[in-house]
Amino acid sequence: MPTAAGAPAWWQTAPEHALQTLADDAVLAAPYELAGLIDKCARGMGARGAVAYLADMQQRVLVPFVPRGGPGADNQLSELSVDATLAGRAFQGFELHSQDAGAEGTRVWLPLLLGTDRLGVLGLVLDDDTDLDADEGRLAALYGRLAARAASLIASKAPYGDTLVRLRRRAEMGLAAEMQFLLLPPLTFASQPVTVAAALEPCYYVAGDTIDYAVDAGRTRVAMFDGMGHGLQSAQCAVLTVAAYRNARRCERTLTETMQSIDETLYEGLAGEVFSTAVLLELDTDTGLLQWANAGHPEPLLLRAGKLIKSLYIEPRPPLGLGYLLGDSDQATIGHEQLEPGDRVLLFTDGVVEARSPSGDFFGVERLADLVIRHLAGGLSAPETIRRVVRELLDHQQDQLSDDASLLLLEWRSGSEEDLLA
Repeated sequence: MPTAAGAPAWWQTAPEHALQTLADDAVLAAPYELAGLIDKCARGMGARGAVAYLADMQQRVLVPFVPRGGPGADNQLSELSVDATLAGRAFQGFELHSQDAGAEGTRVWLPLLLGTDRLGVLGLVLDDDTDLDADEGRLAALYGRLAARAASLIASKAPYGDTLVRLRRRAEMGLAAEMQFLLLPPLTFASQPVTVAAALEPCYYVAGDTIDYAVDAGRTRVAMFDGMGHGLQSAQCAVLTVAAYRNARRCERTLTETMQSIDETLYEGLAGEVFSTAVLLELDTDTGLLQWANAGHPEPLLLRAGKLIKSLYIEPRPPLGLGYLLGDSDQATIGHEQLEPGDRVLLFTDGVVEARSPSGDFFGVERLADLVIRHLAGGLSAPETIRRVVRELLDHQQDQLSDDASLLLLEWRSGSEEDLLA
């Protein structure tokens, strides 16, 4: 530790010192130890305490992450509803919220964000006379930095243990779903030119559906797959499909060549017993030119200026895994569409639009498009829009989906300085 005389300016302030100590202590910390380190840092910054609440996998509730043997470890702290609490509002809207906590003081909720990927919220308890807006909001900014650092540490440490993984699960996960979620990229991503927001349900039992994407300089590539059937065989199909897709993509193959590569891989690897529908997109993020290929998959929807413009139809080739068998493996029509800044492309599997209510009413394409458009028009972010559409889909089928259901929303902004959270 530097001496007081030789210390840099930031070392002279308690909040900055606490933040640096958190970073230092976390280097050799196991995932389960982060809860105590985050609380310690908050106290060093003048708070009475802090608890991180992590969103469960379906983003319905916020689950307290507490130190082992510390306050709340014996379930004194309750889960918080995303849809019915102030903490949930902070999670939904990417905003700081505060409330009177009685004798405890004032409770402040800050979103735990990794970019625009919402991990949960950080709950701080402050003295009643704490003025977050004093000194041009310096203290609020410092606590915002604590939330950002906590989110980064939680995300980076999670793969090294099961504590954080188990915390986010509210049910036992099936083996097929376990395989799937090991394969998935983060379901939310945002940069200046593009945003990706996705969801897969039923998350504890999903098998055949999967998504993948890659955001590179001048180009974003997105894929959605729907493997035949359910269970382990379908999950094996998904794993092999995504591995073949990534390999072809990283070898800079064209859309047609990529389809052919996946097709042959599925046929050879699974003896032609399974197949997968697919839609593959490539977006030139400099110009907005969108190209896509379809292998028996529902047509993506183009949304512009709060309206459904059209379905992106092209003549589909056979599902992947069947083309090689039918002698059409090297055939694929490539669609072209010039996007305008602000355009959105919505991908989905048939499990979304074919979901039936108990009365037999299909969820349908029109309802899907209307919900997405309405939530976006209400100022919600892409991730929150997808979360709410999934909630309404599950409500439509009374939480008993008869098929895997996946959604992915791709937004293009032409690299403008527009607020990413708008």
